[in-house]
Amino acid sequence: MSPDSAISGRKVLIVEDEAIVAWLLEDMLAGLGCVVVGPAANVKQALAMIDAAPIEVAVLDVNLNGEMSYPVADALTARGVPFVFVTGYDKATMLDGYRALPVLQKPFHRSELTYTLAQLLASAEPSVA
Repeated sequence: MSPDSAISGRKVLIVEDEAIVAWLLEDMLAGLGCVVVGPAANVKQALAMIDAAPIEVAVLDVNLNGEMSYPVADALTARGVPFVFVTGYDKATMLDGYRALPVLQKPFHRSELTYTLAQLLASAEPSVA
């Protein structure tokens, strides 16, 4: 299965405070056939969206206008929803408990996003024995 087909039809939450980046993500994901939830520009909006809609995978900007998205990551983890952090900063600036999680460094290509989301969804799927 190609990465594009693996994410087509999936509900993807976008958490991004920069409007232009959020629009680009939204266009990329819609072009891949994803159902976009959001974008949320801050933690409060993101948490409300997580509570309001079923989400299968998420893209989280680490720094939301000075507010860290870790509470969103924690809420997604508690629900078993995979996600990738995106950041323009060095991964070393992230809190210790979050550095081992998937991260895409801005700027990234559509192919990198597609591959990462497909991998996250594949690893979250229950395996059939």
